[in-house]
Amino acid sequence: MHGLEWVVEAYRCQAGALADKTRVCRLLNRMITDLDLHPVGEPVWHQFPGAGGITGLCLLAESHWACHTYPEHGSLTLNLFCCRPRPDWDFETYLAEYFGAEQVSIRKLERHYGDRS
Repeated sequence: MHGLEWVVEAYRCQAGALADKTRVCRLLNRMITDLDLHPVGEPVWHQFPGAGGITGLCLLAESHWACHTYPEHGSLTLNLFCCRPRPDWDFETYLAEYFGAEQVSIRKLERHYGDRS
């Protein structure tokens, strides 16, 4: 088995966009479509009070998607783990479009399971 995990951080985002659950849902839905992901249930969301951030979790047949927004810091963190290969995704473009991100850091971790000899 071969898995991929992306750890993504977006900086200098628009605070209002980071507090907008609709935008975070759009991001999840876009990734589901583009990467052919398969949710095993409805996503779970929590929005902190006031203009607070959003935490979202979606369990996938492939593993999971998790996102946390921090309007007070202008940042967003995202984790996507897939237990089967996926193509790279254009995180920079979509995070800039949906949240105004000016800088995006992407770490892609390849996970190998089983006999590696």
